[in-house]
Amino acid sequence: MLTIRELRKTMGGRTLFENATLTVNYGERVALVGPNGAGKSTLFNVILKKDTPDAGVVERDEWTMVGYLPQESAPVGNETVMDVATGRAGEVQALETQLHALEKAGDVSSGDYLEAHAKHEALTNPQVDAKAKKMLRGLGYRESDFDRKAKEMSGGWVMRAHLARLLVMEPDLLLLDEPTNHLDLLSLLWLQDYLKNYSGALLLISHDREFMDEVMESVYEISEQKLIGYTGNYTEFLRQRDANYEQQLSAYNNQQKEIARLREFYDRFRQVSSKASQAMSKLKQIERMELVEKPLPPKKPFRFNIPQPPRGGQRAISLQGIHQAYGTHQVYRCLDLTIERGERTVLVGPNGAGKSTLLKILAGVIPFQKGERNLGHNAKIGYFSQHRADTLDSNNTVLQEVMNAAPTLAENEARGILGSFLFRKDDIYKKTGILSGGEKSRLNLIKFLVDPPNLLLMDEPTTHLDIHAVESLILALGAYDGTLVFISHDVHFIRKLATKVLHVNAGQVSAYPGGYDYFLEKSGALNNERAALTAS
Repeated sequence: MLTIRELRKTMGGRTLFENATLTVNYGERVALVGPNGAGKSTLFNVILKKDTPDAGVVERDEWTMVGYLPQESAPVGNETVMDVATGRAGEVQALETQLHALEKAGDVSSGDYLEAHAKHEALTNPQVDAKAKKMLRGLGYRESDFDRKAKEMSGGWVMRAHLARLLVMEPDLLLLDEPTNHLDLLSLLWLQDYLKNYSGALLLISHDREFMDEVMESVYEISEQKLIGYTGNYTEFLRQRDANYEQQLSAYNNQQKEIARLREFYDRFRQVSSKASQAMSKLKQIERMELVEKPLPPKKPFRFNIPQPPRGGQRAISLQGIHQAYGTHQVYRCLDLTIERGERTVLVGPNGAGKSTLLKILAGVIPFQKGERNLGHNAKIGYFSQHRADTLDSNNTVLQEVMNAAPTLAENEARGILGSFLFRKDDIYKKTGILSGGEKSRLNLIKFLVDPPNLLLMDEPTTHLDIHAVESLILALGAYDGTLVFISHDVHFIRKLATKVLHVNAGQVSAYPGGYDYFLEKSGALNNERAALTAS
């Protein structure tokens, strides 16, 4: 279906990959991994013919329909969510224009024509509206959202509508660049189940290791300008990569020992006439060797000592009789909740159930109509939202912002933390005022870690992080002695940290005093919600 051979690509004088080879067969599920900036999205652009390689070839079967979901969606106008999901937001018209141009040029047997025709046929099928509604429900949309203007919704929701359109078309090859970034847990699990049974092939860029473990069958890693393939899911890839490293390191060390032994013999006896020829043969033996390259160790998550927050009371925070509504929509009625010191609580439940609202009530950032919110003794709250740019001084550099947050922090440790969370080299000297939304989110996250409160409330903290940064965050929060309440769609992150689950649904909050797997076993709630979405 897709074959890449001996590909080379440079950007800005830097070689991203050299002699890269990759194959995707029909129905295969392939993950593309590597550090931020390694060239994953660039490789997608080469496959899609949006960019040209410096050398090598990209071959695709002419009858293959390709669908692509970028990390960022195109701007939307006045079209509705359904218009986006069915292609009526411009996709159908663009395909008709392309088909007419190719027909006029007499190019009706080319791969471009066949692909455009297949996409047009899929989006003008009489069943397209029914299919689009099914995909939108699975991705978390309510029926009342279908006719809403897409521009009224966040970028993340628009991305879901574009993803729905791709699933409606059912391409032979799906290229997905971080598709789980804007999904909540339930819609992520729906997509995971859907892709497990998807008949086409899948080439995926993702930072969600649990998602890759559940869906992927092989992994290609971009590392040190090489594209290396592994069979199996992400966990199996890690095992094989570590084993390969140990094997290559052992071969390198053994060869170096042998070279040292031969060199020692040569140095000792080269001046001895009776053994000079033998000594020279040892030197030639070294020269004939095919040298084993010393392998670079696999990148590991960054560990640092997180400062411990002041000790709070046994009861970190409590809510009594909370009533919360938005207009006529009642979110909570007479809600009682207590968070104890040291708990690591995750909020789970369907989209729109009120998870973020509950977190904001706990944080004290939104008012409620009735009830009481009581902080525990010596409680110091930190609320991490993905939209918290107002806490940054736009005149500070990234490094200054971190150093000001923790004056006792050594600069080299601050640099290490920043590097682990994707601020590298000259990035640390950027003014915070020019940072992207994702960069601001990551910087605020670092500020929480270097000066943590004793009650930390976090809404989707792993968004905008790569796999290594997620692991660094897990290590940091694992060493945190305070109380943690969070929302996340990253199942691996939840499993590593949560010791208590609060299931939020229809205004009710049910507590499960155990980890995520305990919740799944005891409740069956999430499985029921997934089944309802699948059935719809």
